[in-house]
Amino acid sequence: MRIYKLNDNINLARLMQKLNVDKPGIEIMKKKHSKFIFYIKDITCGAANILKQDALSIGAELAVPIGVPNCKNKIFDAILLCNQKQLEILAKKELAQPFKLKELAKQLKEFVNLPRFPLKIMGVINANDDSFFEGSRFQGVEAVKAVEQMINDGADIIDIGGVSSRPGSEYVGRVEELRRVKPIIDEIYRQKLYEKAVFSIDTFDEVVLEYALDRGFKIANDITGLESDEYAKVAAKYNAAVIIMHKKGNPKDMQKNPFYENVILEVDDFFKERIEKAKNFGIKEIILDVGIGFGKRLEDNIALIKHMEHFLHFGYELLIGASRKSMIDMIMRKKGIETTPNKRLAGTLAIHQEAVRNGASVVRCHDVAEHFQALNVFEEIRKFDV
Repeated sequence: MRIYKLNDNINLARLMQKLNVDKPGIEIMKKKHSKFIFYIKDITCGAANILKQDALSIGAELAVPIGVPNCKNKIFDAILLCNQKQLEILAKKELAQPFKLKELAKQLKEFVNLPRFPLKIMGVINANDDSFFEGSRFQGVEAVKAVEQMINDGADIIDIGGVSSRPGSEYVGRVEELRRVKPIIDEIYRQKLYEKAVFSIDTFDEVVLEYALDRGFKIANDITGLESDEYAKVAAKYNAAVIIMHKKGNPKDMQKNPFYENVILEVDDFFKERIEKAKNFGIKEIILDVGIGFGKRLEDNIALIKHMEHFLHFGYELLIGASRKSMIDMIMRKKGIETTPNKRLAGTLAIHQEAVRNGASVVRCHDVAEHFQALNVFEEIRKFDV
């Protein structure tokens, strides 16, 4: 039995129709606004009947398919609707129930007090000539000037990378990667720019990582999600924060027909495994990145953005990085409009604002000044309570 939290702004009636809930039940439940909507996969008939009674007894709801009360089907999916107080009660009450409801209770408990983190803007500097967005490419002195400009524009973090991870790209090797980023890292260190902002190194190579961490960098941004043990050892040695990103496949072929049975649960399983690995190596600070565009279909990307709050149950900051990515073009093509990366700023701001609304707190972007203004205005409006 698995659960995942859905955005409370979903089309609840349509979701219940897909679940084959009876029409009178849909009419009643679709009118209720619930802060917490959980999709429960593979619940047994016995567990569902008990959970439904417990939910109804405290004013919550459990939507189940037609025929469940008579145990027509042994295993099926359900939707739990509740508010904060009801969630707290169920997380305790189900601990004493049979049919694996104790397991469900433990999962629910993780959502009782979801954390909130201050917003941080991460600027992107690519020290190569093949990143998908030309405006992010800088080398040598120009890269350092771009770093200083991003800091002045409001960046909290600067992410430096020497190789492209766009779909279809191939790794150029450690020697070439280090050759590209070394002059920039050295100049950042010489000018002590690490005192003005936090620096992140976008690499999955442990030698490149150590070179950066030894010169003032504080974050390891790993698109392989901590695949390498040696990488994990280096990160722990320097007490660095690690960005664990999910991807399916390798950049060279990751966009060739990716498929997920359930993208939320698959990414969740990946994070669980890699968080445990990070802790075992002594890594204390973790940031989670769902990996928009890394082995994902458009519908997968949208699902991860819309239901991003689910991943806060791990207790770590969430990073969103959809800056100028092709999902914007996929959406606009439905309107008959083709876009290139340099025409996707507006779409980027829309995606990132929605991700922040849904729990993201680290925004990785190419356009720092525009994000600083848009997200600060958004935050001010969101917290206004008079």
